Amino acid sequence: MTPETLGKTLSDFLDGSRAAVVVEDGAIAFDLTEAKYSISGEYNKCLIHFWSNERNIVRRVLDAEVKGTSLRLQVQRMGQNRPTRLDICRDRDQRSPAARRAARVAYEARLRRALERSFPGWTVIRLTTAMDLERSFGPAYLRGLIRKGQRALAVVGANDQETQATIDGALTCGILWLEACRLAESQRRVVEGLVLVLPKGTSELTRHRIAHLHPQAATWRLNEFDQRSDEMVRLEVGDRGNLATRLVRAVEESEAWDRFASSIARIRAILPPAEVVALSPGLVSFRRCGLEFAQARVAHDSRNFRAREEIVFGVGAEERVLDERNEQEFTDLVRLAAAIRHKDGPKNHPLWRMHPERWLESVASENVALLDGRLRPEFVYRQVPAFSAADRAMIDLLGMTRENRLAVIELKADEDIHLPLQGLDYWARVAWHQEREEFPRFGYFPNQIISAEKPLLMLVAPALHVHPATDTILRYLSPEIEWELLGIDEHWRERLRVVFRKRAGDLRSEISDRRSA
Repeated sequence: MTPETLGKTLSDFLDGSRAAVVVEDGAIAFDLTEAKYSISGEYNKCLIHFWSNERNIVRRVLDAEVKGTSLRLQVQRMGQNRPTRLDICRDRDQRSPAARRAARVAYEARLRRALERSFPGWTVIRLTTAMDLERSFGPAYLRGLIRKGQRALAVVGANDQETQATIDGALTCGILWLEACRLAESQRRVVEGLVLVLPKGTSELTRHRIAHLHPQAATWRLNEFDQRSDEMVRLEVGDRGNLATRLVRAVEESEAWDRFASSIARIRAILPPAEVVALSPGLVSFRRCGLEFAQARVAHDSRNFRAREEIVFGVGAEERVLDERNEQEFTDLVRLAAAIRHKDGPKNHPLWRMHPERWLESVASENVALLDGRLRPEFVYRQVPAFSAADRAMIDLLGMTRENRLAVIELKADEDIHLPLQGLDYWARVAWHQEREEFPRFGYFPNQIISAEKPLLMLVAPALHVHPATDTILRYLSPEIEWELLGIDEHWRERLRVVFRKRAGDLRSEISDRRSA
């Protein structure tokens, strides 16, 4: 196995994958949507290096073979002679369709018994995992209804073998199922609310989301179900004060540009319109229409412990340090990005299709006033990190209106049913930090007095790619959240133009009518 062969094999295998993971010893070691990898031929060995914010590993690769949706690598750990296996999987969920079905059938019987114990006097009248594409219901979520006289509650559950991403999406399904049950049962009984059942230890994100739903629109009940002990526990969902999130200090762009002046000049000599985005004082990103192709960073020489400047390049998860041996490859990549990544580029090329939301973010950040005339172009922050114990949230755009009110702008280039609740996640974090007056202390919006009003939430997507269920979900958000849904022209790469706009007041009156009915 040579580095060149492995690099080509891995690049081809990952082409088009959006949820690839690295699995070692039966556990997911890296998520390649966030982690990076590099391949080298040091000491005449083919080495692969994976790293993320949490860990890094180096393995010698002896062989590689594609097996279905996995790339199976025969590897050696450093200092060990016995080969082991490392799998790179195109999808997080590696279960066969038969295994998924079996797990969901078994879960149905267990959840039915748990509901009967937890809701004495109520009758479980329906449980199903049937596919319903018209209403966006898939088999990952068990849907049902329990009733007591003329009262009823919609039920949605996810079993403990589903991925965390699937579990986090259960509330979206729950809101849509609640709405469907209310329509179906409107002549027979009142569907008061939703019972959401998630596996033990997986509900933190959902609990924070429910705290920001409309309290008068429905009764919201969140339960964790331990499938080992068959114990169901109801969780408190009204507490908003314990959101574990921390803000990252705003980067002083002029300092980063000065530090990496030579790297910026080197890359702009090849691609003059390259975007330069300061990610931290010691890291800048080079992009073309949102596509990152290189970074300049501060590295440390292991021989003398001195800091030095280096450029790494690559698209996606792959990364290589620029040196004299690969300088031509680097130049070719930059020129390829310039030739492909523009509005008139070849639409069938992988580089043109890659990361459309980053492309939209690049366009929107440069033309934010075209989204809404209230937004101030001089105060737009891209990809603002807000960390928690569970994840690393990246707010697409954080802006400010002319009245100094914060604006959270969530962008989607493709249809996404979870757009409203993902926007809600970022809105909640911004509101939390705003209440604690952290934005000025962390260097955001210098010399500005931020309005005490709650932030605006702006959801932006191409008009023909707004999911049909979006309006339904937005109706159930808390009245304290002033949101706007902006449908933009499908040709946003050529010109950013809003073709329709919906506001909270347009839909919110419907919820009281639905509740009383």
